[in-house]
Amino acid sequence: MVASNSEHQWNGSEAAVRFEVEPTLWQTWWFRAGFVAITLLLVWCAHRYRLYQLTRQFNMRFEERVGERTRIARDLHDTLLQNFHGLLLRFQAVSNLLPARPQEAKERLEDAIDQTAQAITKGRDAVQGLRASTTETNDLAVALKALGEGLAADQTNQNSPEFAVEVEGAPRDLHPILRDEVYRIAGEALRNAFRHAQARRIEAEIHYDEHQLQVRIRDDGRGINEQVLTDHGSTGHWGLRGMHERAKLVGGKLAVWSKLHSGTEIELIIPASSAYASSRIRRGPWFSRKGTATES
Repeated sequence: MVASNSEHQWNGSEAAVRFEVEPTLWQTWWFRAGFVAITLLLVWCAHRYRLYQLTRQFNMRFEERVGERTRIARDLHDTLLQNFHGLLLRFQAVSNLLPARPQEAKERLEDAIDQTAQAITKGRDAVQGLRASTTETNDLAVALKALGEGLAADQTNQNSPEFAVEVEGAPRDLHPILRDEVYRIAGEALRNAFRHAQARRIEAEIHYDEHQLQVRIRDDGRGINEQVLTDHGSTGHWGLRGMHERAKLVGGKLAVWSKLHSGTEIELIIPASSAYASSRIRRGPWFSRKGTATES
């Protein structure tokens, strides 16, 4: 190009200037390579997360199945086996009464037939996963009293223990599923006391407190061996172990105090926030707890 200025002076030989336009950020090879790498990384992470979700869902289903099998095993122990054991005692009583008192034996036999029908119903409910129990009225004290009186009637010896139910504090409605578990724990403790403790007196105590629900079953019988307490039950018997499992499921603590020839006391404590169906709690005295125990 040739040009002149205002003084009509012309430029000399032409000059060439070379320049180069740098590519934008997204046009560089390293940006494209990084974008591809990040995309692949995100795809891999999404794949891993999906695998994690599938694995977690599988584990949850597996745990639910194991938990359901464990629950059914406990229910079968607490319904079928316990009721059948009671039936054996009733049939033994009928057998003892037949020669001398046939009319009374007939009445006992009719009661045993009724109990058999109830056992079949409870067993079917347990297998089907139903939560029906004798605590449908939501009155735990009434249910335990009925159970204790039934167990006392099953005693074949003449020295049937005295039984009493005490309630402290204003009774509260319990969550239905928790109520059922509490009833089963207390029921197992009562069955053990009536059938194995050889006690003179058995007591059930229910304490509705501002901070917790407390249920105690105590007797003055022969006590439990220390090794059985340490192992949460003897070999082949799942009653005590099932009680600890149920207590843990409802967020409670189960404690057992016992010495040979000094009786047994079983205490179940559940926080009020978990136990009561309503959040409104009346104030009441703080119920002291014992210091030394075998807890779940």
